[in-house]
Amino acid sequence: MQIYLPIAELSVNAFVLLGMGGLIGMLSGMFGVGGGFLMTPLLIFIGIPPAVAVATGANQLVASSVSGVLGHLRRKTVDIKMGVVLSVGGAVGSVLGVWVFSLLRALGQVELLVSLCYVLFLGVVGGLMLNESVRALRRARAGGPAKPRKHHGWIHGLPLKMRFRVSKLYISAIPPFLVGVMVGLLAAIMGVGGGFIMVPAMIYLLGMPTAVVVGTSLFQIIFVTALTTLLHATQNQSVDAILALLLIFGGVIGAQVGAALGVRIRAEQLRILLALIVLAVCIKIALDLVLTPSELFSFGETR
Repeated sequence: MQIYLPIAELSVNAFVLLGMGGLIGMLSGMFGVGGGFLMTPLLIFIGIPPAVAVATGANQLVASSVSGVLGHLRRKTVDIKMGVVLSVGGAVGSVLGVWVFSLLRALGQVELLVSLCYVLFLGVVGGLMLNESVRALRRARAGGPAKPRKHHGWIHGLPLKMRFRVSKLYISAIPPFLVGVMVGLLAAIMGVGGGFIMVPAMIYLLGMPTAVVVGTSLFQIIFVTALTTLLHATQNQSVDAILALLLIFGGVIGAQVGAALGVRIRAEQLRILLALIVLAVCIKIALDLVLTPSELFSFGETR
């Protein structure tokens, strides 16, 4: 069934968009990532203008994240206090990111910026996650002890300490605030929830237990992506309501399925699967830049 998207100025199959929303929602519930790292490229691949893909993709992440958080709240695996600190940082990053996005859109460089950001961040993060997850899985299969985390690093020497009881941490609020700022920037510029950055940071930098990372990540994504969507809609007028509704409908259903699947898979296997997905998207975007020369000269075009 074909449907016309007024802001994107494109006719697309509604069932394709519903399926995409469901897939992203499933990833959201399983991994604690918003899924925007996959949603935005997929929308661009089917012909949605990058500015609309970024802004509308962020809209869909709100719904799928809310759906996923509800499941984790029932399991008591959400650190709300940590999520609030991350969200405050995310709000600061979102405001700055939308300003940068608007400036580059006026210069006609949005598509180039989005593509390069994806290649850089997904390549680095995916590689690090895959390396660490494979090593952890090998240790588990060999029956060796898990590598202990450092409980007294430089983070514990920072001021403004807070006690996060659900995560069983007593650390400075500065690192989670800065993680939130980075995620807010990514949400505004790349149309992502930033979970692929935040989840590893929460586990390896902040030292949070894996059991509460997914739910807390989704909690923060709700507020950051909602603010990002609002800013894009008011400043750039690039949110397509019809496209957003179709993606949201599929995403809400998919998130519940993903949350149920996520608790049945080992943490190491979840991280490996997420790392492979991240690297696959990175390679696809890089190949499009390198192997399609005509695209390299179309960044300044307007629709």
